[in-house]
Amino acid sequence: MKKKLVAVGFFLISLMSPLKSWATNISKIYVFGDSLSDAGNLYNATQSQIPTSPPYFEGHLSNGKVWVEYIGDKLGLTPTLVTDLQDNTPTDGINYAFGGSSSGLSNTLFPEAQLPGVLGQVGLFMQSLRENNQQADPEALYIVWGGGNDYIFGNVTDVSKPIANLSTSVALLAIAGAKNIMVANLPDLGKIPFTSGQENSSQLTALSQKHNKLLAAALGNLSSIPGVNIIPIDINSLFNRVQATPSEFGLTNVTNACLVGTLNDIAQGNFSVCPNPNDYLFWDGVHPTTRVHSVIAESALSALNTQSLPKPWQHQQSWHSELLKH
Repeated sequence: MKKKLVAVGFFLISLMSPLKSWATNISKIYVFGDSLSDAGNLYNATQSQIPTSPPYFEGHLSNGKVWVEYIGDKLGLTPTLVTDLQDNTPTDGINYAFGGSSSGLSNTLFPEAQLPGVLGQVGLFMQSLRENNQQADPEALYIVWGGGNDYIFGNVTDVSKPIANLSTSVALLAIAGAKNIMVANLPDLGKIPFTSGQENSSQLTALSQKHNKLLAAALGNLSSIPGVNIIPIDINSLFNRVQATPSEFGLTNVTNACLVGTLNDIAQGNFSVCPNPNDYLFWDGVHPTTRVHSVIAESALSALNTQSLPKPWQHQQSWHSELLKH
């Protein structure tokens, strides 16, 4: 117990310590993703119906803040939800992420709701820039994370499709003038409570591995774009480490969900919640607890701090021409 408290103490101190790198110069945060990065867009779009809050935290698919919010807290930035744009001026950036988003244009879980997938979210951002005759803020941080819903709920088995969607998203952001683009890979989708022990768990594990391999290769190619700083976040390795040595992160349960019940059951009040969610890796069958979201944020901030400053954008027009040929 003493070792556990010491480990947690060091972790919290690292979260509270000030950033000492160029990351402190980031002007805004733009987020493109699914439920792992959604801070309330799905909740707003469904008129406060999904997810049921409580037990979910204020429209988040977790029991507290998600990782991009912890990053925002550390950088002193609070991106505006895209569903709140009519009532707010987005001085700190925009969070476009929706729970259920595919890597492409649509929403896997709510296809009839016309909610954008990750590529669709980037399209909305690009449309906004065109309408206002603007370029993307070169000092902002752009976060892209998706693909999980394609495999878990969309029954996608061709990894090249999600990789193409994510690669196109990153390339479009670069074309628009984004310089600092953070991209996360997938944890082992066969080891989450929702899929673990199911018939397709081994297939999802294989798809996760192939997705991450192809994503790394794609990001390697995109990192050659002059002036663009690709910041990869290895979520897969992080989750493997958490599950292998949970005590290092102050956790005791890395296999079960704290919140048990389907979305429909939870909406009807038929669910159970563990008494100690901070000890769990998983809040429900798919999503991490807010404790683990803070761990993800710390890993992302560490990657951000170790990146070198982007080189000046050179030969921009020639690179655009080469990209558009493909």
